[in-house]
Amino acid sequence: MAIVGARCAGAATAMLLARRGYRVLLLDRARFPQDTLSTLFIHMRGVALLEQWGLREAVLGTGCPQLTEMSFAAPGVRIEGPVTPQGTVNAVCAPRRYALDAVLAEAAVRAGAEFRQRVSVNGLCREDGAVTAVRHTLRDGRGEVVERARLVIGADGRHSTVARLAGAPYERRDGKLTRARYTYWSGIAGEAVRLFVAPGAGAAALPTQDGLTLVNVQDPVGTPGGAREDRQRGYLRLLERASPELRQLVAGGRQEERLYSCSDLPNFFRRPWGPGWVLVGDAAYHKDPIGAQGIADAFEQAALLDDCLADGIADAERTRAGLRAYAAELVRRFTGPYEENLRYARLRMSEQELCWLREHQGDPAFRSAFLRSLSGAE
Repeated sequence: MAIVGARCAGAATAMLLARRGYRVLLLDRARFPQDTLSTLFIHMRGVALLEQWGLREAVLGTGCPQLTEMSFAAPGVRIEGPVTPQGTVNAVCAPRRYALDAVLAEAAVRAGAEFRQRVSVNGLCREDGAVTAVRHTLRDGRGEVVERARLVIGADGRHSTVARLAGAPYERRDGKLTRARYTYWSGIAGEAVRLFVAPGAGAAALPTQDGLTLVNVQDPVGTPGGAREDRQRGYLRLLERASPELRQLVAGGRQEERLYSCSDLPNFFRRPWGPGWVLVGDAAYHKDPIGAQGIADAFEQAALLDDCLADGIADAERTRAGLRAYAAELVRRFTGPYEENLRYARLRMSEQELCWLREHQGDPAFRSAFLRSLSGAE
């Protein structure tokens, strides 16, 4: 099998399939370790999968703190408390992607996958309408290579080259709803996941490696953003809108990296498979990062694809049946969370919703259920 894309979805899929004894080729255009656009947050269900795969300690060993407390703040609302344990897992985390992705890729290689970095995928080869090989160029100057594969797996993100080359159609498109701006701060006390929502703005503070905190803010696409030199001031104004408390937190800290910005955040489902190919992770479906669910979703999809394929790759009919089952389960399992995330991404919390939260925030049972949902515990 050939897997294009070696980050959360691709490396996890490569590791699981290699552990089954399959010959797996893992390709990526980057040279690892390398950072990438990310909310960093791994929901509880994602951490539970890392534990199941034997990788949780390796991820924590990169220096990202275990986060056992969460808080949610909106106008007149504050809900905070401990993360709900899931089995033996009692904390979430937010590792930098250069660290997390390297752990996953190394686990795939230990399982037997071959990992080629700094390659560009140029095409897919077909026989009788089915994809049978992937063409890629090595950036060390050795030219183009054609690798035959029983299955080509596209785990190469929302602008997937495999999806484009395979002709994977969109099955649902809901446009772009927000733009995100984020950077890393030192000097922000506390090791808790902190989420903030206000009309027209959402924000998060997530402790990560090296004593740094990722501070992200999102606002609706189309909101006037000003000139490039005004983006820093715009970022700070958005933090103030999302939460004066958060703006105060960063005022007491120090910005350690440049400001990153992204408005290319589409919401969609693609048709996830066809003869000889399948998509996983953001290539299959992508939703706004307002809920920070991308990493846990990628892990869950990798596990789902592994379960559906199982030991049937050598048989064409069993492979097709497995891919059909994967596609159906993808829609069944992720449509509800996708639609809920669309609602949050519109950043239009009504006064009625706020009143309901204010009324129930003092109820311990409600608080526990609310925080359980935020942490992604099953």
